[in-house]
Amino acid sequence: MVPASASKLPNIAPVQFMKEVVAELKKVTWPTRAETIKLTAVVIAISVIVGLFIGGLDITFLRLTSIVFK
Repeated sequence: MVPASASKLPNIAPVQFMKEVVAELKKVTWPTRAETIKLTAVVIAISVIVGLFIGGLDITFLRLTSIVFK
């Protein structure tokens, strides 16, 4: 039995699909190199901060559980 959602998909040729993808990508406003570098630095900084926070919680809970269960 074919799911109901499968019958609603448009039947587009792969070549036509790729042409439409390229046309849509030309409409995109891409960030500048400086913006990309700045935003990448922000992502890395936030990732490090979250990693340190989760690591700190892990160490804290590890020590608490080792004290409780000894």
